[in-house]
Amino acid sequence: MKLTAAEEVLMHHLWESGKAFMKDILDAYDDPKPATTTVATLLKRLIDKGAISYKEYGNSREYYPMVARDAYSRTQVSGLIRNFFNNSSAQFASFFASETDLSADELETLKTIVEQEIQKRKA
Repeated sequence: MKLTAAEEVLMHHLWESGKAFMKDILDAYDDPKPATTTVATLLKRLIDKGAISYKEYGNSREYYPMVARDAYSRTQVSGLIRNFFNNSSAQFASFFASETDLSADELETLKTIVEQEIQKRKA
């Protein structure tokens, strides 16, 4: 599933809240807030893509995500690795470690995470 940047922002609001009415979604945006019609259009596109659904309560709709944040993130990272790093996780990790502004402490934390994953997979 491919989402636009604006759709991703709206999805993040829904992932954070779990479910929300239009007013709740609008309140989650920083100022200047998008127009109600803009958010309505984004919601319709997300429904059409199967990313969200809703329950109706009279004239109101309560929206909720149909795609989990971690599943969407995993798909996006996999596509990034496939399209920009020749499907090589090692190339991605090398780029990430060398080309980002990670501190020595952050790199140590990543090292610990990788070492723990290695131990899990050896067990």
